[in-house]
Amino acid sequence: METNKKKIYADCAATSPLSERALAAAMPFLTESFGNAGSVHSLGMRSARAVFDARNKIAALLGAGAEEIFFTSGGSESDNWAIRSAAALGAKNGKRHIVTSAAEHHAVLNTCKYLEQNGCEVTYLPPDSEGRVSSESVANALREDTALVSVMYANNEVGTVNPVGEIAELCRSRGVLFHTDAVQAVGHEQIDVSTLGADMLSFSGHKFGAMKGIGGLYVRKGLKLPPLIFGGAQESGLRAGTENVPGIVSMAAALEESLEELEPKNTRLASLRDRITEDLLLIPDSRLNGSRTERLAGNINISFAGVESESLILMLDIKGIQASGGSACTSHSPDPSHVLLSMGVDRALASGSLRLSLHPSLTEDEADRIINAVTETVAMLRANMQR
Repeated sequence: METNKKKIYADCAATSPLSERALAAAMPFLTESFGNAGSVHSLGMRSARAVFDARNKIAALLGAGAEEIFFTSGGSESDNWAIRSAAALGAKNGKRHIVTSAAEHHAVLNTCKYLEQNGCEVTYLPPDSEGRVSSESVANALREDTALVSVMYANNEVGTVNPVGEIAELCRSRGVLFHTDAVQAVGHEQIDVSTLGADMLSFSGHKFGAMKGIGGLYVRKGLKLPPLIFGGAQESGLRAGTENVPGIVSMAAALEESLEELEPKNTRLASLRDRITEDLLLIPDSRLNGSRTERLAGNINISFAGVESESLILMLDIKGIQASGGSACTSHSPDPSHVLLSMGVDRALASGSLRLSLHPSLTEDEADRIINAVTETVAMLRANMQR
């Protein structure tokens, strides 16, 4: 067992470690500068200024205008707000059709299911065998009454990056709103919303080193969303409630840090990802899930026949490797990943999936430890199954 060695955290798609820079930025607003950003005294004004500066910094890093960035509690809230708003706007013009993919996060899928119960019709596009949703499949699904297309930037389980720029251009040419859940991509991919072309884009701070409980929604200038929460004037009157100043400040600091020297960081991480992947695929009856090339730099998803994900993850934890079988939001479900099933992966094989989502600080030695631990654990579990 690896009890004397430092544990290797390889579940960054679920949540990432809080960066020291983000913590340092947030700390004053957790202690002496605790004022409400809506107060007019000096303590409140300092908080208000911090929110103003953070919004401007995040907007600049994403290629947006400050007035296009709205703070939320995280990705799920942002997805809900975007999709339900588009449905409401579409309904005013008799458009009640939504296009999404069967591989989306449940924040999107369950929102769409709710809308189906309330008069909308939803087309769930199956991804291809690598988890990709093509612009051609979206084009074929569009109708005169389509109000919204929502396709994620990068899949949270298999890491496949979708051609969201092409999809955005298609939707714009057809007069259809386009939303992308970019929770797994912001902070890990270079994104410029001014050229991407999406009308709305969701992101979440804890996926790139910020505090939990803070996220955002980019809304293209000129698109008027209905209010999400009624109350005060926060977030231009669209989302009432006292601002989460420490979270907002931490998210700006974390995003700035995560995007520094992004290309060399991703090149190095992708190299380690590929080395781990190739060695794990030497294990008999293993399958890579997702694209070999068009995927997030830190994502590995492999299925092993004859192994149950839960047992594999628990045994790896004992060996000092903290990983997952897929989305943290469905970790307590006995069913195989809906993403893998939508890609056509056999149900039994999908039940033996392992997701490794790597931190940029991963070392060569840690990569070797992951390879050895997974190889040994899969062999042991298979041997036990045969007894």
